Amino acid sequence: MPYTYDDQNIFAKILRGEIPCTKVLETDHALAFTDISPKAPHHVLVIPKGPYVCHDHFALHATDAEIVDFTRAIGKVCAQLGVSPGTQGAGYRLISNAGTDGVQEVPHLHVHILAGRNIGPMVMAPS
Repeated sequence: MPYTYDDQNIFAKILRGEIPCTKVLETDHALAFTDISPKAPHHVLVIPKGPYVCHDHFALHATDAEIVDFTRAIGKVCAQLGVSPGTQGAGYRLISNAGTDGVQEVPHLHVHILAGRNIGPMVMAPS
């Protein structure tokens, strides 16, 4: 089944300016902003401006320009936060959830950049 994009999701509304955000970076094809419920000292969301539901949707259907710009925006945000290990930063975790099993809450591709402390284990063991 093809992806169906819901243009009423919260990130679509942020992109249209209907809901404010605290911008960290904006490029031609991406927007980065602070998470309203941070899980780490640095918690930034990066979203593409195009109507993509999740990462595989984006990877298969976005233009080369969108993919390059989005990927570089993530790198720029990490550099801006001072967390890039290549520049003496302590590191970060990059998370993108997809679908029900991936616990995706907003049906618009987004990555979380979490940094500023040890983020802990990648996946918790089932209880």
